[in-house]
Amino acid sequence: MEPDLEVVQIRKGESFAAWSHGYPFRTVRWHFHPEYEIHLIVHTSGRYFVGDFIGEFEPGNLVMTGPNLPHNWVSDVPEGQPVPLRGRIIQFSEEFIDGAAKVFPELCELRPLLKESARGLLFDPELASEIGPFMAELLDAQGARRIELFISIMRSLSRAEGTKFLSSASYMPDPSGFMSAGTNKVLAFIRENLTGQFSEPDLARIAGQSPSAFSRAFKRHTGMTLVQYVNRLRINLACQLLSDSALSITEICFECGFNNVSNFNRQFLAQKGMPPSRFRTLLEQNIKFEDAA
Repeated sequence: MEPDLEVVQIRKGESFAAWSHGYPFRTVRWHFHPEYEIHLIVHTSGRYFVGDFIGEFEPGNLVMTGPNLPHNWVSDVPEGQPVPLRGRIIQFSEEFIDGAAKVFPELCELRPLLKESARGLLFDPELASEIGPFMAELLDAQGARRIELFISIMRSLSRAEGTKFLSSASYMPDPSGFMSAGTNKVLAFIRENLTGQFSEPDLARIAGQSPSAFSRAFKRHTGMTLVQYVNRLRINLACQLLSDSALSITEICFECGFNNVSNFNRQFLAQKGMPPSRFRTLLEQNIKFEDAA
C-alpha cells in the first residue's frame, strides 16, 4: 500500500513545527513527508510502523524519522473513546537544518543523527522522560526560547546511547514513486497553489480520476472533503498573516485565496472559535504583556 503525503505547515516566522494531537486524528494513517520528525507518545499503547518495521509502543515511545520515511502509530483504543492527547511532535526541513549548520558550524555534530534517522531511530525510554518536558514546553514557547529548546532536544538525541534502528538497511523509501499516486499529486499541487483558484474537476484531472471517484478517494485519504481541507490550510495561513503582517483583515482574506470576507470570517470562526479581528487583538495583547514583562 502506497503511503499518503502529509502536508506539513511550518508557520511564517518559525523554523520548525511543534504540535500535539489526540486519537483518532487525521494524520493517523500510513503516510510520509519530506520533513524530519521527532515523535513522542504520551498516552496509549498499540502498534507502530516505520518503513518495513512493525513493533509495539507504549507511553515513552520516542522515535525520529528521516525525510520521506513512511510511518504510522495505531493506538489500541475502544471505538468511541477519543484520547485528548496522544503524542507530541516536532517537524523540520532539511533546508532549515542545513542552513542553521552553515551559520553555526557547531551544529554539524548533528549530521550523524540526521543521516541515521533515514532508517527510523528508537530512543531509550529514559531519554524520553528527560526530553519530554522540553517537548511539552516547546508547544507554547516563543522567540529564542524555541531555538534553545530545539537545540537541547537535538543535542540529547545526538548523544543518546542504546539507540535502535527500526527499518532495515535495505529499505529505501521512494518519494517519486509515492508521489505518482493520484491523490498525492493533488496534495502537492494544493500545497504549491494554496492561495490560487482551482476546482474539484481541475484536481480530479490531475489525479486521473472522475470527479466522483476523486471526491471519494480524497475523503478516504485525508478524512475530510476537499473544501474542508483547503479551508483548514488557508485559515492556518491567515493566522500567520494576522500574527506577522500589518495587512488588513480584508487584504488577508483575499491573500489567502478566499473570494469574500463573509465566508472568510465564517470559516475562521468555525475553526478558531473566534473572528479574525478577535484573534489579532489577543495576539497584540499577548505581545504587549511579554514586552511589559
